[in-house]
Amino acid sequence: MASWWCRLLCPQPKQVASESVHGARLAAQRLCRRCDACDVEAGEPCKCARGQEEEGEKVAGDGRVVAVAMTGEQHYSKPTSTFVQSVINMVGMLIGLGQLSTPYALENGGWASVFLLVGLGIMCAYTAHIIGKCLDEDPSSKTYQDIGHQAFGSKGRVIASAFIYLEIFFALVSYTISLSDNIPLVFAGARLHLPWLHLSTTQLLTIIAVLVALPSLWLRNLSSISFLSFVGIVMSMIIFATIVCTAAFSNVGLGKHIPALRLDRIPAVSGLYMFSYAGHIVFPNIYTAMKDPSSFTKVSITSFSLVTVLYTALAFVGASLFGPTVNSQVTLSMPPRLVFTRVALWATVLTPVTKYALEFAPFAIQLEHHLPATMEPRARVIIRGSVGSAGLLLILALALSVPYFQYVLSLTGSLISVAISVIFPCAFYLKIRWGGLSRLVILLNAAMIALGFVLAVVGTASSAKLLAQSIQSGHVA
Repeated sequence: MASWWCRLLCPQPKQVASESVHGARLAAQRLCRRCDACDVEAGEPCKCARGQEEEGEKVAGDGRVVAVAMTGEQHYSKPTSTFVQSVINMVGMLIGLGQLSTPYALENGGWASVFLLVGLGIMCAYTAHIIGKCLDEDPSSKTYQDIGHQAFGSKGRVIASAFIYLEIFFALVSYTISLSDNIPLVFAGARLHLPWLHLSTTQLLTIIAVLVALPSLWLRNLSSISFLSFVGIVMSMIIFATIVCTAAFSNVGLGKHIPALRLDRIPAVSGLYMFSYAGHIVFPNIYTAMKDPSSFTKVSITSFSLVTVLYTALAFVGASLFGPTVNSQVTLSMPPRLVFTRVALWATVLTPVTKYALEFAPFAIQLEHHLPATMEPRARVIIRGSVGSAGLLLILALALSVPYFQYVLSLTGSLISVAISVIFPCAFYLKIRWGGLSRLVILLNAAMIALGFVLAVVGTASSAKLLAQSIQSGHVA
């Protein structure tokens, strides 16, 4: 049974991945080169065992990417990313869905909770650094799952893969809830009613938007999927810019009161903050794409410094603008008649549409890889697209049933992101490099693992309780 799960969840030992911002360019490089092994001309896909590859990329919500690929012996593109490109890519992966909730998190946790936000940023920058150190130990390791296998064998690969797919699932649920919350404001005057369906206008608009995005799940071309990834990153940057412009040019004044500290809300707030920093599953791909991997630590420090400053500024601006009335998604608190608000709402609605295909790609490609080799290409496409479509409709149903963005996001951060971004990297690092570590480094990583477990347990319990209470209240209402 364990071996079956490993085959389903995990890529084959030799893998190659391209991260999202460079995805289209790297894919073009693969198509433009000539394969000498099978004498296929440039511009044509390679047909030989050495050159065949099937790849998938995922940008998690919030701008994060994980690439899952299965290949035989294959050609690897020459690393081309400079320091600046790598910083831009890492920042792009980290900024995403989490930015919408930072003002809400700061207002609920109190201004002192900014120390938790900064502290988690420092921890995640360190774990990004040690991911690079793990990759230094074994040049054949290319992905997050490879590091898990390097540390704990097939069990490590299975656990890492399972958490990655869980994050994909919960990120898609969060994106769909965000879509459902924002789309009624985009189409403020819309009134939809179907007599045979007891659904609200908001639910019908959400269903229509998801159905519009559904054909993207049938995409198989890497360049098309990578383009969607880039669009998603641009949408995230637009949202941030519109919030800053609202503070600068609207009549909404800064200076709303922010409490000092609300200790009882810190567990749930920690999950929201943690979700904002979870991009570690793509960091091995950024590392392997660098011309100079020795500067990966500097890339990590620079990127997390920029993102932490951005999150801190956004949190204080949003909380100071709207105070206690700030919504779990700051776009919902922006003045409705402003042009900036319309742009922010459209960007928030369009973001999930660009994410669905990219989020589903890893699982879809794994599924296709395990189909019989004799199966017709059209049948493969139908099965791949049908399974993806069914999965998205399941996520849609769940999002409409549990429309509580902040609690789902906090639960994801506490239950999954803490493990992927703190606990697992430290455990992998200790196992891989145990003999060469000083006692101080061992204690530091052990302490971070312990702190990660505390955040995970306390945050998950708090978020799950709040989510259950909200569901119960909704049913009573």
